[in-house]
Amino acid sequence: MTKELKNHITILLESGNADAAIKELEAYVSTSGNDDEAYLLLGNAYRKKENWEGALNSYSRAIEINHSSPAKDAYDMIIQILNFYDTDRYNV
Repeated sequence: MTKELKNHITILLESGNADAAIKELEAYVSTSGNDDEAYLLLGNAYRKKENWEGALNSYSRAIEINHSSPAKDAYDMIIQILNFYDTDRYNV
């Protein structure tokens, strides 16, 4: 992934335009398949849309490509969020 593309995607995500980031990243990974950084960013974009399945799948792909990817931490964080429940709320 070029520095320019990474910066462009980062700007899209920071400005709340996750849909455009997803579209561009999906096009990019369809041709470059083995870019863990692109999959990490794609996972981040899906996470911003609260598309947990898309985020987990993207992070998983990044981890497959690079076992030391920061996507591992992001994946674990989402799993923790999805597994969390507040038992006190059930007693209200």
